[in-house]
Amino acid sequence: MPDSKWGRKETIVWPPHQPIYTLGAVCLAVIAAGLFVYLRFAFALSPLERFYLPTYIKTSIVPTIRSTGKYQVLLIANEERRASYAREEDVQDGSTLQSNAKPIPLALSDAARRRGMEYLYRSAPTVFQNTALNGYLQHQVYDGQGLIDIFKWPLSFGALALLLQLPFSIPKDIRRRKEMKYGRRLKGPVLVTPKEFNKAIQGTGIGLRVDQSRELLRVPLRAEDQHFEIIGDTGSGKTTIIMQMLRQIQARRHSAILYDPACEFIERFYDESRGDIVLNPLDRRCPYWGPSEELVRRAEARTVAASLFQPTNDKKGEFFIESPQKIFAHLLLELPTPQQLVQWMSHPEEIDRRVKNTELASLIDPSAPQQRSGVLGSLSLVADSFRLLPKKDDAKTEWTAREWSKNRQGWIFITSQPAEREALRPLHSLWIDMLVLRLLSAPTSEQHPVWFVLDELASLQKLPQLHTAITENRKSRNPIVLGFQGKAQLEVIYGHLAEVMLSQPATKIFLKTTEPNAAEWVSRAIGKVEIERMKETHFDGSRAGRNFSLDRQTEPLVLDSEISGLENLHAYLKHGNYVARFSFSVLDVPATKPKFIERLEDDFIVREPRQGVPTLAKIEPPSMAPPRTASKPTEASQIHTTPQVPTTPETKPVTETREERQTEFTFGPRF
Repeated sequence: MPDSKWGRKETIVWPPHQPIYTLGAVCLAVIAAGLFVYLRFAFALSPLERFYLPTYIKTSIVPTIRSTGKYQVLLIANEERRASYAREEDVQDGSTLQSNAKPIPLALSDAARRRGMEYLYRSAPTVFQNTALNGYLQHQVYDGQGLIDIFKWPLSFGALALLLQLPFSIPKDIRRRKEMKYGRRLKGPVLVTPKEFNKAIQGTGIGLRVDQSRELLRVPLRAEDQHFEIIGDTGSGKTTIIMQMLRQIQARRHSAILYDPACEFIERFYDESRGDIVLNPLDRRCPYWGPSEELVRRAEARTVAASLFQPTNDKKGEFFIESPQKIFAHLLLELPTPQQLVQWMSHPEEIDRRVKNTELASLIDPSAPQQRSGVLGSLSLVADSFRLLPKKDDAKTEWTAREWSKNRQGWIFITSQPAEREALRPLHSLWIDMLVLRLLSAPTSEQHPVWFVLDELASLQKLPQLHTAITENRKSRNPIVLGFQGKAQLEVIYGHLAEVMLSQPATKIFLKTTEPNAAEWVSRAIGKVEIERMKETHFDGSRAGRNFSLDRQTEPLVLDSEISGLENLHAYLKHGNYVARFSFSVLDVPATKPKFIERLEDDFIVREPRQGVPTLAKIEPPSMAPPRTASKPTEASQIHTTPQVPTTPETKPVTETREERQTEFTFGPRF
């Protein structure tokens, strides 16, 4: 019998090859049929029918073997010893003693005694024709019923008991046979269907609509605070899974912070009446925001600076990262607007004036020009991003993560266009860091959870607070959903911390990943199982010539080739020790809101036609207006209409006639 210890199922006996579950079902059905037959015999048959039942069964079966047999029949007699066959109305339940024989479990009835009957006894063994005696019993005792008619319902109930057990016993025997052939799991994760996953987990939290089950594939509610991780190539279904989650978040009336680099979520879930915020300085819906508005304590200025100025993977350029951080934090303590920050960082003398007589002045000492230029150059890298922020007069509303974290009203969409994503990346990272920092505290009873949904996480620069959020955010009840394409993307940004960050989410969803290293990492993340296989060797001769041996191996539950070979919209979900394989359909959420509303309409570059390059004039239709009188052009109009061609000894003004300009557009010589 099996013994479970530390997740391992040990066996102390050799497992039999027979279908033990089906045989057990048959045994239980036979027992059930016997019970029903006994109930029929004890409570439904008359006393005389119970007495003759063994003889009736024997005379029904024996004729196929021999025609005659010796039997004892039940007789009754009066005082004159005149005997006759006992009938149904002549006997009743009781006991009648017999000389030199065991008592008869019957007694004379009152009706028989009134007729003068005094004795009830068995006849001497007499030879009867089996068929004749069976016919007599059938018509005189059993009212024309055969054995099948008598026990039809008990046998039917027994067969029904067997049929009810077969759907459970046969699959178990098949599964057991497969385990004996391919091996049985001792330790490690379990691969289950969505129905089996729901039955084992019994989750009531966020769920996914899958093709294999009518019910949602749900995780436990307590596991939501332990975060989610979605890994898959582009087009494999990450966005569909996130949209399913967002619809449930919306139904719960929770808040969400969405990093939406492709603007797929804002056009489907943005709701202005809910108080949603769009953090994109190029979008007209973006509120006014300044980094100094986020400060509550002086020490927080360094946290803001650390989000903007990211350290490199090596330690060589660490000085030119920490020095701008310190100077920027010092400037931030003067509570400037974004436009003032841009002006200060554009003029080194302004920075000199503001760090004068502080320990920061030595970092940009003019006597060390190379060090000064390196620090100022690093400091000016973020000026382009702050230059895009709207002014307070241009924005309709004002927003800070400090105030929003208190009321948590509406959703926050952090969006960008592909062309401007590089310029907005420092702002995106700073906004997310500030929101994480403000939401780390435990919520009050009036505050609802806030979901961080970071799709395409690798497109952001390093988030210093993300590691803290993943490892400590469980206490603040703010779930995080991370979406990316592979571990290598995060290792480039976070280094060795990527391994720790990716191991923290309790619920992991793995989709198609064709990159070999990423697929291998997913296979290792799902886990390995210890398999025990029984090997049987057959010899010619007796059955005792069989040889059995056990072989234990450790192998991946899901191969990396299975991960890379997954079809789109197919995935594995791992939670705890259970791995569910499922597929899902595309979620069609209509796009009802604009993904982007241009704010800086004068930001486009307008190119003037190059001088000397001929252009085809647009043919205007003839005007019906009266011709104007010719007038001498003014000096100002001559300046704008006549190009000034410089004259040098090498070049002279070239005067082209109308015919010569037209020849430039002909193909070949002019005849």
